[in-house]
Amino acid sequence: MGKFNLEPGETEIGNWTLLYVPPGGGKYNGKLVVTNKRLLYDAKFDMSVKGIVEEALLIKSGSEGYIQIPKERIKNVEVKKSFISKKVILTLDNGDIHTFDYGMLGIDKVAEAIKQK
Repeated sequence: MGKFNLEPGETEIGNWTLLYVPPGGGKYNGKLVVTNKRLLYDAKFDMSVKGIVEEALLIKSGSEGYIQIPKERIKNVEVKKSFISKKVILTLDNGDIHTFDYGMLGIDKVAEAIKQK
């Protein structure tokens, strides 16, 4: 699973390379790993990402970082589809909106994995 270490009792459900749009704006291309406990997103973030996501979600790894979203913090999972864009939109317990955009590819499996506990 690369640089992500799974916690005891944690299993990977799936992984996808897609775009991430954080609450503070911008677009990042990287890999989303969904486990039974959390979402891990690795887009080779430099530490400037601190201003666009809640500090608690940012995991530092040297000069780079990745984002971790615990599943218990996800309050809503919405799928939006248009001809050229398939997205999963997450609303967290603090009201922040995190969007994962899979372009023209099918997003349903990603949404199912996120909802799975």
